Amino acid sequence: MERIFGPVMQNAFVVADLRAALDHWTRVMAVGPFYLFEHIEFEEVSFRGNSIKDLQFSVAIGYWGDIQIELIQQRNAVPSIYTEFMASGRQGMQHMGVVTESLDRDLARLAPLGVTPVQHGRTATGLRFAYVSTDFHPGGMIELIEAHAPTLGFFEMMRQEARGWDGRDPLRPVG
Repeated sequence: MERIFGPVMQNAFVVADLRAALDHWTRVMAVGPFYLFEHIEFEEVSFRGNSIKDLQFSVAIGYWGDIQIELIQQRNAVPSIYTEFMASGRQGMQHMGVVTESLDRDLARLAPLGVTPVQHGRTATGLRFAYVSTDFHPGGMIELIEAHAPTLGFFEMMRQEARGWDGRDPLRPVG
């Protein structure tokens, strides 16, 4: 059987308190270091067909072996997959990330299966992404991350840093 998605490279958790989540992951789980992005800038983003303006959230990314751990805290009430998840009374694993060579090709291939974008867009650095409607149960949403050389290079640098991490400097601000 042909696989619908490539291998999962990211597990992403929506949290109410980013600092508490970072403490748990670095101290209890011994995962790190985490790279903190206080504010992600977007060129464009839409949620459920509506353009989103002023989406504010912070992200911390670390690696546990080859799996990227992403911790997300939205900082405002703008409708998004994150506020929707939290409003349902949930916290924790919200989606899994998969790298794709062509976002457009994959979205076209998924449409006949009834899998459609829930939130999608492009960051200010040019990274295209789409969170798709695979969330039959909490944590089952897939984020398609279009291969983007600068981002993939940064991911690889973080993964390599995690391999030799000695527990010092668990949080590394970016930008």
